[in-house]
Amino acid sequence: MGDRKQARDEEFQRFVIGRWPRLMRTAFLLTGEQHAAEDLVQTTLEQVYVAWRRVGAADDPEAYVRRVMINAHARKHRRRLKEFLAPKDDSGLTHELPDQGDRIAQADDRSALLTALVQLPPRQREAVVLRYWEDLSESQAAEAMGCSVGAVKSNAAKGIAKLRAIPGLADMVTHGGRK
Repeated sequence: MGDRKQARDEEFQRFVIGRWPRLMRTAFLLTGEQHAAEDLVQTTLEQVYVAWRRVGAADDPEAYVRRVMINAHARKHRRRLKEFLAPKDDSGLTHELPDQGDRIAQADDRSALLTALVQLPPRQREAVVLRYWEDLSESQAAEAMGCSVGAVKSNAAKGIAKLRAIPGLADMVTHGGRK
């Protein structure tokens, strides 16, 4: 009995170590703050650890964990929607370290994009983050968000439209030669 628990704990530890950077990136993009992202990942991993036998046996444990994270984020911000949508300033934003293959990280003014992303409503932000940062398919994003593919398409389209409507962001993309 103790050997199985130890093996499960080691499997969970390997999962966390292997997925930590991606989990933190997703949490940061959802929350817009380093400390809030760390709290979200910790809360998510606490919930996942308790159910690791079921999670580890799932076809795609990473998708399961991502769904737990999205749900935890949505629960936390459901009541404080106005505060979440319009932060007073961007001084609390901590910039993530860019991945080498992350094209968005290569943009000249990443902070403008992150600041704009924080202004999106939570569901639009989730859809944009999952579709364009995490590069999930519409069906994978729908599964993670617990909604239909149509809702993902709608939220992503509205979120992208709002991002394109921000003058400074649109100028950065247009003048930078990236469309």
